[in-house]
Amino acid sequence: MMLEIMERAAIAAGEAILQVYDAGPAVTYKADSSPVTDADHRAERIILAQLTAAFPDLPIIAEESVAAGKVPDIAGRRFFLVDPLDGTKEFLDRDSHFTVNIGLIDGGVPVAGVVYAPALGVIYAAGAGEARKTKVEHGRVCCDWRPIGCRKSPVPPVAVVSRRHNSRETIAHLDAQGITDYEAIGSSLKFCLLAEGQADIYPRFSRTMEWDTAAGDAILRAAGGETLTIEGKPLAYGKRNQPNDTDFANPWFISRAKPH
Repeated sequence: MMLEIMERAAIAAGEAILQVYDAGPAVTYKADSSPVTDADHRAERIILAQLTAAFPDLPIIAEESVAAGKVPDIAGRRFFLVDPLDGTKEFLDRDSHFTVNIGLIDGGVPVAGVVYAPALGVIYAAGAGEARKTKVEHGRVCCDWRPIGCRKSPVPPVAVVSRRHNSRETIAHLDAQGITDYEAIGSSLKFCLLAEGQADIYPRFSRTMEWDTAAGDAILRAAGGETLTIEGKPLAYGKRNQPNDTDFANPWFISRAKPH
């Protein structure tokens, strides 16, 4: 039931995003110079309204609300992490690789997630240790859900990297692993490609925030993958009062199918 509500919220937000996509977005810029559009705000309002109505006792950490200084107390509680439009630059460039991300965190672990790519008409979801995928048309799921899972990695593995935020450290890591086959993809779709066995590793040696990764990470973990920091620890969520970074900022990480 919870996952279905998350799915419906993501699809409703995606339909609002597509309306702005077709009409042409109005763009402003945040303090960190990153763009934000009216689609981000419309989508977040829809998600917040639906999740709050269904789960009034669960806090929601949402990107644009945090930017506006609205950060609920999450200490010791399950909570949602929401990125209403992940891949805003792709959206502005009319590239179809942008997503709506809704993740559920319990004890610092992403236990459920929905990633909806409205321009591609594809939605991924995970909960209770199972990951799945289906198609969406005209704001509705139009096909049966099918289970997805990570594949046994070939040697060398196939990598996905950030299209907009790749780094020299990422390329150096790929070179050190002998990986020459990689694709640059926007948004949280990188996690989903690993989860459905189309790629094997996603090294991220540049900045991300928890709302960027939680939903995709939940899907990857349910599909048999993992996301580890460079120290080899599972990426944790709900990071507050960090000594060397802002609240909810992630360290560098590597996502991959678990070794067999």
